[in-house]
Amino acid sequence: MKHILLSLAAAGLLALSAPSAQAAECFADYKAKQENPLRLHYGVAQVSGDCSRASAQAQLTDRLAAHGWTLLTIVSVFGKDGLNQRKASAGPNFLRF
Repeated sequence: MKHILLSLAAAGLLALSAPSAQAAECFADYKAKQENPLRLHYGVAQVSGDCSRASAQAQLTDRLAAHGWTLLTIVSVFGKDGLNQRKASAGPNFLRF
């Protein structure tokens, strides 16, 4: 009985830690611009914490502004499985910001 309880407790701890591991693997693709002259870019960036558009927007607005870019829109948020299909489109802005 003691071994069963320990096994269940260990399984529960593993189950609780799985969502936090998934949260670390959150990415967003976005569109941004610079003025004078007008330049546009599409990029992919890793997002920490909550994997949502709102969280991605808050984080990327500051990151991009520090480099003179204005965030236009968050296209989507996705997990690690969506990286390869976006890598070519993002070019030099793949995981840059």
